[in-house]
Amino acid sequence: MDGGAALITGASSGLGAHFARLLAKRGWHVVLAARRLEALVALTADMEGAGGRAETLALDVVDEASVDAAFAEMDRREVRLDLVINNAGVSDARPALDIEPGDWDRVLDTNLRGVFLVAQAAARRMKGEGKGGSIVNVASILGHRIAGGVASYAASKAGVVRLTEALALEWARYGIRVNALCPGYIRTDLNQDFFETDAGMALVKRIPQRRLGRPEELDGALLLLASDAGSYITGASLVVDGGHLVSSL
Repeated sequence: MDGGAALITGASSGLGAHFARLLAKRGWHVVLAARRLEALVALTADMEGAGGRAETLALDVVDEASVDAAFAEMDRREVRLDLVINNAGVSDARPALDIEPGDWDRVLDTNLRGVFLVAQAAARRMKGEGKGGSIVNVASILGHRIAGGVASYAASKAGVVRLTEALALEWARYGIRVNALCPGYIRTDLNQDFFETDAGMALVKRIPQRRLGRPEELDGALLLLASDAGSYITGASLVVDGGHLVSSL
């Protein structure tokens, strides 16, 4: 489960940064990719100070030219990818009647088109190297079950789940595994204020475990999908949600 080279998109904060630290501690060479290079530089320095191997890469997942340039740069640096974590994503919580076409496009482009562009570029490289690899697409329980006010986000994550299945089917012959990690509600710096409101606490009460998840509670699932421990798993959606999906309607 240790070692190899991993590319993580959306690595400048949140779960992306958490996954980067996790893999670096386990001996992986981590390439942190995002649009905000200044945040990546600080994170990389921190990880290297703790003994990890990390480097930064400018990448805008919705821009095909940026994706091509990023993979060309990894070629130049001679980074041989074993793992890609497609983590970059945005959300938009508003009623469907209020969503403007441009806002819809922003969510779908980042959360779905971006996943495809990065996965495709990674698979082309993995196929060419002939050694296979693992692609983990970060989806959501909202790719399986709906809530109000998240139409564009839920549509994008449902697309990621089905795209994961399609790519797993096509790329299994090349030794490339493609799986989706589907977190439930995980406490982060960005959402903790909401979950202290009446609406947030009411939502938590609907989770069978009656609590939010912690980022580290995704670690086992991610490492399983990323490593040889999950060598016979592909096309799967691994849900980590405290039982939220099986709660009663």
